Amino acid sequence: MSELVDNLADLTSQKDRDALERALVGTICDLLSPISAEIYRGVGDRDNQRWLSCARLGPGDLVPTTDTAWATLDTLPRLADFPQRMQAMKTQLVVEQIGPPVCTVFPLDRNADAPGVLVIESDLPLSQESRRLVVGVLRLYRNFQSLLDYGERDTLTELLNRKTFDGAFLKATIEQSKVNSVEQGERRREVVSSSYWLAMIDIDHFKRVNDTYGHLIGDEVLLLLARLMRACFRFHDQLYRFGGEEFVVLMRCNGEAEAALALERLRASTANHLFPQVGHITISIGFSEVRSGDTPSGAFERADKAVYHAKAHGRNQVCSHAALVAEGKLVEQVANVGDIELF
Repeated sequence: MSELVDNLADLTSQKDRDALERALVGTICDLLSPISAEIYRGVGDRDNQRWLSCARLGPGDLVPTTDTAWATLDTLPRLADFPQRMQAMKTQLVVEQIGPPVCTVFPLDRNADAPGVLVIESDLPLSQESRRLVVGVLRLYRNFQSLLDYGERDTLTELLNRKTFDGAFLKATIEQSKVNSVEQGERRREVVSSSYWLAMIDIDHFKRVNDTYGHLIGDEVLLLLARLMRACFRFHDQLYRFGGEEFVVLMRCNGEAEAALALERLRASTANHLFPQVGHITISIGFSEVRSGDTPSGAFERADKAVYHAKAHGRNQVCSHAALVAEGKLVEQVANVGDIELF
């Protein structure tokens, strides 16, 4: 009993979603001693959904391992290749596949963007008592995950909120540093050209929407734009609502052209979408590469200047800060030592 209490205390002490999932597989392995425990999530477009391993603890692993969040989608296994996992997600019931090894699949949650399963491999089928234990731990996990969602997500759009941005920005730059430190082979050539990009999105004339149609219709516009964002960006792109009509995207792309293409896709989708009662609206987007040693406020300021330029020069367009500087339309400012952080 004391081991169970210690594991649950460790599970509920996590303040980071990735750490929570690693703690979950660690708890399952400590309590049941299976061959392995692993969390998978279904990611990607509907016609090309794949399994992303979010946390795994198996033989010889001292700590849980995971697929990188920036894994190339086509290198991941297809959902259809593992029907038991798909069945558990669809029915929200436990599914068992007799081995060896025995594979028991538990539905993890109903995350609309990336539904998950917990897969436990064991030499023998799990007893009813072990199943009930896992189900109980998963209930606690879901409750705690809901608390994290409440603190991390915008209540209207369910995008990430502003207070989570700093941590994600730091994690992204650390991840990039680790990837770029790889010294050899095809892996280095594959990733060296990729980098992080920060984009700021602002709805054009949004005050006019609120003044003309009311705040309820304005909220519906925000909600529909958030859905368009989810449809336009990839599973690992991080989407935020910063408040009001301001949205932010943190993404990884192979150069400025790829980043601009992704943002242009959102701009065009928004301009072509028919919003109920309002009709057509447009957005202005400014973006900048995240530089080595960058700060959240520094990257945000560059993107903000680019979106301000877009709004001041016709709106309904995507502007790159670096391109505007190169064209002499913006002046690059060097941050002074001691500048105050905005976040």
